[in-house]
Amino acid sequence: MTDSAFYAIAAAFAIAVSTLGPALGQGKAARAALESIARQPEAAKDIRSTLLLSLALMEALTIYGLLIAFMLVNKIK
Repeated sequence: MTDSAFYAIAAAFAIAVSTLGPALGQGKAARAALESIARQPEAAKDIRSTLLLSLALMEALTIYGLLIAFMLVNKIK
């Protein structure tokens, strides 16, 4: 295999890992937030704001993986 093939495989692996982890985390966080809101509806505003902040931070991990994949793909030339 050539160096280009290794860079392509590494880029695909970076995208796969960086999307799988945050996706599972976002699902668990959303489930926990919905359960908390169901138990305490009066705290829904606080729970929702905390959930959105944590989802944004998890999504940043996916964007970092995308950035690394772009950097690896640029090495293929």
